[in-house]
Amino acid sequence: MSFTYNRTVRFQDTDAAGVVYFANVLAICHEAYEESLSKIGINVKDFFTNPSVAFPIVHASVDFLRPIFCGDNLLIRLVPQQLGNDKFEITYELMVADVMVSKSLTRHVCIETDTRSKTELPEHIKEWLETNRRESESAERRKSREAI
Repeated sequence: MSFTYNRTVRFQDTDAAGVVYFANVLAICHEAYEESLSKIGINVKDFFTNPSVAFPIVHASVDFLRPIFCGDNLLIRLVPQQLGNDKFEITYELMVADVMVSKSLTRHVCIETDTRSKTELPEHIKEWLETNRRESESAERRKSREAI
């Protein structure tokens, strides 16, 4: 099964209208990204603190399909995909009670932190991408069988 992350929407995530503030959707997605790294054994403290390579976000987008409220129980499905030898993207599907409420995307590029130049993805990220790709494909096959 593809990587999923469960999270309850907190009051601090919402705006004056009582729905999740638009930028907080990306923060919630980033939580799911961090958890997926941790799940396969990547130490997130080492990953984000003084690394030799970094993975800045060079593009982000969010589609809001339904309002997300305080107290909603989110299920975030994370689907990363390698785009080249130095970049990848992650699609996030946010669900509330089996209804998609938002779909987000972040695109990342791998850089050497000292020179800020692009570099090839390291093996641990390639493994993370491959693990999640296989799990996503398995989940899609199961869904298609259930639909028949």
